[in-house]
Amino acid sequence: MGAVLGVFSLASWVPCLCSGASCLLCSCCPNSKNSTVTRLIYAFILFLGAAVSCIMLTEGMESQLKKIPGFCEGGFKINVAERKVDKDCDVLVGYKAVYRINFALAIFFFAFSLLMLKVKTSKDPRAAVHNGFWFFKIAAIVGIMVGSFYIPGGHFTTAWFIVGMVGAFLFILIQLVLLVDFAHSWNESWVNRMEEGNPRCWYAALLSVTSVCYVLSVVFVGLLYAYYTKPDGCAENKFFISINLILCFVVSIISILPKIQEHQPRSGLLQSSLITLYTMYLTWSAMSNEPDRSCNPGLWSIVTHMTTPTLAPGNSTPVVPTPAPPSKSGHFVDLESFIGLTGFVLCLLYSSIRTSNNSQVSKLTLSGSDSVILRDTAANGGSDEEDGQPRRAVDNEKEGVQYSYFLFHFMLSLASLYIMMTLTSWYSPDAEFQSMTSKWPAVWVKISSSWVCLLLYVWTLVAPLVLTNRDFS
Repeated sequence: MGAVLGVFSLASWVPCLCSGASCLLCSCCPNSKNSTVTRLIYAFILFLGAAVSCIMLTEGMESQLKKIPGFCEGGFKINVAERKVDKDCDVLVGYKAVYRINFALAIFFFAFSLLMLKVKTSKDPRAAVHNGFWFFKIAAIVGIMVGSFYIPGGHFTTAWFIVGMVGAFLFILIQLVLLVDFAHSWNESWVNRMEEGNPRCWYAALLSVTSVCYVLSVVFVGLLYAYYTKPDGCAENKFFISINLILCFVVSIISILPKIQEHQPRSGLLQSSLITLYTMYLTWSAMSNEPDRSCNPGLWSIVTHMTTPTLAPGNSTPVVPTPAPPSKSGHFVDLESFIGLTGFVLCLLYSSIRTSNNSQVSKLTLSGSDSVILRDTAANGGSDEEDGQPRRAVDNEKEGVQYSYFLFHFMLSLASLYIMMTLTSWYSPDAEFQSMTSKWPAVWVKISSSWVCLLLYVWTLVAPLVLTNRDFS
């Protein structure tokens, strides 16, 4: 608990680097007006929460968590022979702590998303709450977090697991939207440069990136077939890989059809190649949660197998990768979770620094009639001083917000749930751990998210043909 309080109290000083304005309680607490700075601060708070969640999975911290009254009761019961279990506490307290920390973050950001509904300019009083009062917001998060550690387990943990699965599923879809946005922005930037300079050079670069993505996807598929299927078994994995491979091929063909190109001239194989690679990642992520360990050897076991001699000493029998045994001590972030968290970090950073004037995602977060595309600071007559005082952050939202406050906080709430599910490996808290494996619901949630992602991408391609009365330029 001391780590939670200590780390998060430090966060209240971070905003001091962003602005010189002061709030009611602390002269160091800023009223950060710049839209990018504000988003980065919120992102930093979430990163800090993820870091504290990782700390809670260490062995030393677990021994301290067991001292919290009532914390050794409820879900995440352990019954694993290979794992050292405290006779007085047979609960994965690290996982319970991760649930509590991310419960606090999810509740905080969800409450803020409701508070920020229909905020259209920084002149709205609620915008001041969004961009300032950092001390009170940090204090609120810490307060919710500490209180959540004393919520009884049982039904709460089980219900929050279901909420977490739904939230993580939605955040995976948000990652796809941001990936499509990035691909569109990247493609548009290259097309503009081709029109200005040497087109052959930029065509070659565009073709190279597209080719690399498709080659990596094919290699990915080959590795999945090699390590996550068997000739006489793993039928589900064979189905997942094959169907997603076929769907990705179909999506790529759709993206270059003449009718699609007529209405979406800048869509093409670059975006499809990135979507294909992301779909293969989701396929692997789903299979990494499969309960049958013979069809899910684990990424670390695969890496170890690939970096060691392929033949056993004294014979010519290939060494088959075997799953790593359950941890005998404290739990920490495994390789699969680390990769998932890396995607989360990139997604959150991109959503924090992107701007509405060149983002396709802005069409999802800003309605055309209720918002404006802002002129830059120079055109607005912005300066480095305000009321005779130096200004470190410029209010660039007086005429209209650059992003939806509601959707941004809602995304952070979903991201908190995604962190929770990733760090606990999507394990169900209501089952005794006879073996350290997750259950089929996690597999189906992830694999279905890959299908929904492909469906959403296809919709972005065909929407201009269906909704002819709307402007998609």
